Amino acid sequence: MNTQKPINSSVSPEPIKEKQSQAPSLVPKGITIGMAAFALVLSLSGYGFRLLIGDDVGEVLRHAAVIVPAFMIGIPLFFWLGSRILNKLKGLHIASWNAISLGYLTSCIAMLWLMGTYS
Repeated sequence: MNTQKPINSSVSPEPIKEKQSQAPSLVPKGITIGMAAFALVLSLSGYGFRLLIGDDVGEVLRHAAVIVPAFMIGIPLFFWLGSRILNKLKGLHIASWNAISLGYLTSCIAMLWLMGTYS
């Protein structure tokens, strides 16, 4: 007595699943906030050392007033605007939060690269 199913059975063992639309994958907010905090620490870290070695406070503050916003606001804003433009022109679906996260990551990498170059 043969109780096995034939190999070429017309009934499939599992139903075929239709493609489901997946929600966009976002970078967790904690990671983005952590990268923003790390970028702030990196952008301010060199100024403490400059003040310790005796540089003029006014000169250090003027330099910090330009550099810190460039890395904390400028680079992430550039990535966010780029994602908005690509979404409009090319029809892409780049989430704004992901673009901001990539901007902070790029900012941190750029600051570490600059610190390594000038150390």
